[in-house]
Amino acid sequence: MVPLFVPGAPGGPELLVLLTMLVLYLAIPILIIVAIYNFLDGRRGYERRISELERRIDELERER
Repeated sequence: MVPLFVPGAPGGPELLVLLTMLVLYLAIPILIIVAIYNFLDGRRGYERRISELERRIDELERER
């Protein structure tokens, strides 16, 4: 018969602590990095849109 408890193996509370540490030390920094990347990428997209609008304005002014 296989024992249900293996001596030395982490139990329920220990696994919860390990999972909490995983979330704190890995998931939160990854989320912060992704948020910063998206913020900076959004600003680049905004600048690109402005340059396209300025180009279009120049085209329209030349048509007059």
